[in-house]
Amino acid sequence: MPKSKRNRAVSLTKTKKKGLELKTGLVKEIQECVDNYAYIYVFSVENMRNSKLKEVRNEWKHSRFFFGKNKVMIIAIGRDREAEYKENLHKIANKLKGQCGLMFTNQAKEDVIKWFKDYSELDYARSGNEATSDVTVDAGPLDQFQHSMEPQLRQLGLDTTLKKGIITLQTDFQICKEGDTLTPEQARLLKLFGNPMAEFHISLLCMWSNDGTFEDLT
Repeated sequence: MPKSKRNRAVSLTKTKKKGLELKTGLVKEIQECVDNYAYIYVFSVENMRNSKLKEVRNEWKHSRFFFGKNKVMIIAIGRDREAEYKENLHKIANKLKGQCGLMFTNQAKEDVIKWFKDYSELDYARSGNEATSDVTVDAGPLDQFQHSMEPQLRQLGLDTTLKKGIITLQTDFQICKEGDTLTPEQARLLKLFGNPMAEFHISLLCMWSNDGTFEDLT
């Protein structure tokens, strides 16, 4: 008769004393979710934004998300067949690399996959992101800005002056070209001029069902 995995002791001896209680509690919470939900998904996040992930959590209040503590999540579900909390959970653990998380849900597979396939949100790019298009600001008045912004715009590289209290760009200014790796200054200018270039998106990597089946979704 196979040995039960439900009450297997989990070792956190490699964890520093500080935060040990919190991490032990997280392990217990994850294992309770394994017991209480029908499906587990590993998801990865592109262009991570905390505010966007919070919106997703609100949309899926009937489900549970764990994100950002891969090592603890791996300990909770088991990194190999000998340590796994339930059958085939070690296959889920093998996918927890980089900006990944766990989603526990009772929603039908078809509904979950469709929702996340359709979901994406535009946001402003950050330094280090790649520019997705050319962006140029035409010379002339920049009346969308208050006059107090003029020194900041000059500091960001624009050839500006004040004319009758209105910020005026003396010459056309190219913020970026498609394919550029954005500098902090370029990212700041793109935000100031209202040009979002980053897409927050969640990809589902794999799924585990409480009957022990595992499915790769990539």
